[in-house]
Amino acid sequence: MPGSKCNVDPATPKSRTERLMKERNLRKLNRVFNLNEKAGDSLRDADLFSNDSALTETENCASLNEEELSEGVDGYERQDQRLPKQRLLVVANRLPVSAVRQGKDSWQLEISVGGLVSALLGLKEFDARWIGWAGVNVPDEIGQEALTKALAEKKCIPVFLDEDTVHQYYNGYCNNIIWPLFHYLGLPQEDRLSTTRSFQSQFDAYKKANQMFADVVHEHYEEGDVVWCHDYHLMFLPKCLKEKNSNIKVGWFLHTPFPSSEIHRMLPSRRDLLESVLAADLVGFHTYDYARHFVSACTRILGLEGTPEGVENQGKLTRVAAFPIGIDSDRFIRALELPQVQDHIKELKERFAGRKVMLGVDRLDMIKGIPQKILAFEEFLEENPEWRDKVVLLQIAVPTRTDVPEYQKLSSQVHEIVGRINGRFGTLTAVPIHHLDRSLDFHALCALYAVTGAAQSLGAGALLVNPWNIAEVAASISQALNMPADEREKMHQHNFMHVTTHTSQEWAATFVSELNDTIIEAQLRTRQVPLLPVKVAVERYLQSNNRLLMLGFNATLTEPANTQGVRGGHIRELQSRLHPEIKETLKKLCDDRRTNIVILSGSDRAVLDDNFREYNLWLAAENGMFLRHSTGEWMTTMPENLNMDWVDSVKHVFEYFTERTPGSHFELRETSLVWKYKYAESHFGKLQSKDMLQHLWTGPISNAAVDVVQGDRSVEVRSVGVTKDEDVYTFFEPELPCESLALARTRSLDPARTSISMIPDSTNQVKAHQLRKQRSLSTLERSSYRSAAWRPIVHDSMSLPEGSSVLDLKAENFFSCTVSRKQSDARYLLQSSDDVVTLLKDLAESKSPN
Repeated sequence: MPGSKCNVDPATPKSRTERLMKERNLRKLNRVFNLNEKAGDSLRDADLFSNDSALTETENCASLNEEELSEGVDGYERQDQRLPKQRLLVVANRLPVSAVRQGKDSWQLEISVGGLVSALLGLKEFDARWIGWAGVNVPDEIGQEALTKALAEKKCIPVFLDEDTVHQYYNGYCNNIIWPLFHYLGLPQEDRLSTTRSFQSQFDAYKKANQMFADVVHEHYEEGDVVWCHDYHLMFLPKCLKEKNSNIKVGWFLHTPFPSSEIHRMLPSRRDLLESVLAADLVGFHTYDYARHFVSACTRILGLEGTPEGVENQGKLTRVAAFPIGIDSDRFIRALELPQVQDHIKELKERFAGRKVMLGVDRLDMIKGIPQKILAFEEFLEENPEWRDKVVLLQIAVPTRTDVPEYQKLSSQVHEIVGRINGRFGTLTAVPIHHLDRSLDFHALCALYAVTGAAQSLGAGALLVNPWNIAEVAASISQALNMPADEREKMHQHNFMHVTTHTSQEWAATFVSELNDTIIEAQLRTRQVPLLPVKVAVERYLQSNNRLLMLGFNATLTEPANTQGVRGGHIRELQSRLHPEIKETLKKLCDDRRTNIVILSGSDRAVLDDNFREYNLWLAAENGMFLRHSTGEWMTTMPENLNMDWVDSVKHVFEYFTERTPGSHFELRETSLVWKYKYAESHFGKLQSKDMLQHLWTGPISNAAVDVVQGDRSVEVRSVGVTKDEDVYTFFEPELPCESLALARTRSLDPARTSISMIPDSTNQVKAHQLRKQRSLSTLERSSYRSAAWRPIVHDSMSLPEGSSVLDLKAENFFSCTVSRKQSDARYLLQSSDDVVTLLKDLAESKSPN
């Protein structure tokens, strides 16, 4: 794949599905070559990402028969197509190991417990490095060097956070703000005023910590690496990474629910978090619902365009998809054969002989529903007395955040419920619930899974329930215990196949494959517009004696709207005020007799008059429909007999829909009406626009001579035959002196004599490549303007080939630019209106060589 060190086939399939299928088949082939390597992998927990046991390609081939080697997998010939391991930088808040200091320069490392650790444990298809916080404060340099060295042996890289940052970032913003909100628990209610006061400092610490993670990533990044960011602790990380290196491949995966937009909008930093995550190339979630909530939040809060593939912003697509996580199933299956696991199984079978065993393994957390589960089991025992001495519930509750009062209260609540139920239904020899407030080692867990039947299904084949409905859960317990053996076996077998094929390795490989393909897809769908070579443009400008600058207005010469958020941007867009830093620069350019400036905008005449009346330049309003020099009168190309009888009826329709679509507005221009719903709720705005169009075509404009143009969240109705903005270009073509025309057949264009720079309006770009002479201003109006207000400066030494135009898109002195990242036919890119300001300053302050 382009940009990756793991390219194995230069002939990349054109279809996205074809590319992903080929990648999948190559992964299967790679697994065949690694059968021996996987035989002794992840039981050695201390070496998480070690490749020491990796076999050479020759050794792997020795374990395969000749038929497998000759045929390959799914028809692929061998041809050394074994995928080399791609470097993967896994970035998470915590490293997969916990560090305990043994001395001044020595550390003891132990494997941490967690879902992400379990999912990525034994990941062998990538050359993985894990970047994260070691969970301890290491203020001294000697300790940091010793810990870094110890972690390097486990392919782990530490991020050192001080105690205050950890308190504000991890305990504060992550666990006190984001985590409860993402689990629909809301913001802290005890002291809302205190929370509001401390929020900003916690958010600042959150951004600081994310930047520290980014600095470590950049320090260890190599070209072609994939950076995989994990969870809500690092929502700012994609933005931090892309700001320093826009070519880095960044994926972000959330391991918690993502709430609906109504919940997410409660965050004071709601926009910042969404925009930062959107800097990633691929955003992943556990389920489609969470992905849908994220896209909805981006459309409703940021006002961006949601598509079936993800979220689109200024032509850049951030792909959003669901990637259900799996486990390392082979690790569990192989563990069943170990002697220590067999001993545990034997002990458990003897202890619970004659009883059905139900197993629950959860973190002791408020979102896990442990109290609800136990209460449902109590209701089941009440309704099914015949089961009271035939079933036992084993509940493993792994302690977490034991220093937080809410969790201490939850632990006491669970103990109280368990004690009450055991006292009510227990006997002298047995109790219905066995509850443990601790974690179990891997071998003990495997034995429990085997005893409860989960070794065959790995927890699958479950009956889906609403955990808040105690009666429904109790009924499902009864259904599971009374289910016929053949039906239970059938469910287990079906889900066993799913779990063993959708493993953690496949989850990671699929995510990285999608990320790689997202980069390819972006390259295929969008022509990469290079940045404007400012130095070259300034040099050509200085060499020229006849300059024409055509500038857009909205989002080009105006201050960026997003500096004040969506609503602030809405007001600023309606006001359309000139960028404050450009006024002096623009005046200086206008005073240069060799430079002619045209402001070309879709805005009406009044807006341009308000902003540019004090400058010596040309104004083209309503995309060239009206034209004037700032010292003259407006003129128009509008036909004299243009029928505008339709305006009132269309205006009534626009008023109706504006009243019923919050966030929308309409503009009444002299030749058209435009209804805009950019700041309305996206989905509702689209529905309203469809309803409006249907009403217009069947009513007010059914017999009118009008054109209806659907723009980006806008509907414009205009008369047929109005002038397009291309006429403005033909108007400014210089009329060459006779002597120049006589020489035109024998002399070529002198590039040092004419320079034309054009910067179209970023919100209404001119398709300059389609330039052609059309009906222009009336001969009388054009002649009067050329003889009075403006006349191009043309020197005798300048000549043009016959049939050529000064406005030649292929000429080396023509610079067409688009503003901001978007699909465009322009030659060059300026990334924001601030860059436009900088360019114009460079032109104004440049001096011709002596």
